[in-house]
Amino acid sequence: MDTFTPAKRSYVMSRVKGKNTRPERVVRRLIYHAGFRYRLCDPRLPGKPDLVFWGKRKAIFVHGCFWHGHEGCRRNRMPKSNQEYWFAKLERNKSRDSLNLSKLHEMGWRTLIVWECELKETEILLEKLKAFLTDDA
Repeated sequence: MDTFTPAKRSYVMSRVKGKNTRPERVVRRLIYHAGFRYRLCDPRLPGKPDLVFWGKRKAIFVHGCFWHGHEGCRRNRMPKSNQEYWFAKLERNKSRDSLNLSKLHEMGWRTLIVWECELKETEILLEKLKAFLTDDA
């Protein structure tokens, strides 16, 4: 059972941001300080990647572990209430993500997904981002 009234739950969910989240800002800061420049959320590309590098034809998505179903992550827990709704919702998110990645790859783009839980180890994440952005394969 939900601890909030339907009106309060609606208000709480309306506060969940889709852009400029803390994880996105952390990744953007790391990339910018490493000397790379990017575009934000380009609507011309499938899935509107969070960071777009047009010259390199590379895109980065910053995913929340819960919302995008990060396998094996402790943040990816099914809520105890209204499980049918949440299961369907999270499965739709995962299938949409998969479709968008496929479309980008068909267009010749390379992609990287940065998971929210990876932000704890910024040095490792920075190396992963640099390797992705400098690799010309």
